[in-house]
Amino acid sequence: MSAPLQGVQPQTVYYEDMQIGQKESFTHEVTEGDISAFANLTGDHNPVHVDKAYGEASRFGGNIAHGLYTASLFSAILGMRLPGPGAIYISQSLQFKAPVRPGDAVTISATVREKNDKGRRVTLDCSAEVDGLVVLSGEATVMAVKKPQS
Repeated sequence: MSAPLQGVQPQTVYYEDMQIGQKESFTHEVTEGDISAFANLTGDHNPVHVDKAYGEASRFGGNIAHGLYTASLFSAILGMRLPGPGAIYISQSLQFKAPVRPGDAVTISATVREKNDKGRRVTLDCSAEVDGLVVLSGEATVMAVKKPQS
C-alpha cells in the first residue's frame, strides 16, 4: 500500500467564510503502488494500468493511472482542505484530457466558483495538472459545513 498523501492536512473552511475565487491545491507523486492499490480496491485490473508489457505495447508507451484514481484526488482536496472535513459531495463532472503515469507529480486544485445559501451548496472548479498541462478538469458541488455559533 502506498503512503498517505503528503500536504493534505485537514482544515475546515466554513461556508460563511468561503469566498468566490478561494483556492486550495496540493501536489502528489503518483506511484506504481498507488495504481496497484487502486486496482485492488476497485477490481479494475485493466492491463493498461497494471501489466508492464501490455502498457509498453499500448498507444501510451507504458502504464497509466486509472482515470478515476486521478479523479479521486479531487475527493481528497474537497474532503480535507476546501471545504474540508464535514463537507458532503453532491455531484462531480469530469473531463479526461491526458494520461497520468507513475512518477508524475499531479497538482490538484479546487477553486470556489459559486455559493448558494440554500443548503450551503458550493460549486468548485477542479483541475489536475502535470507539468502545467491540465490532465483532468471538472466541476464539483458540495454541501459545506455551517460555522458553529459562538
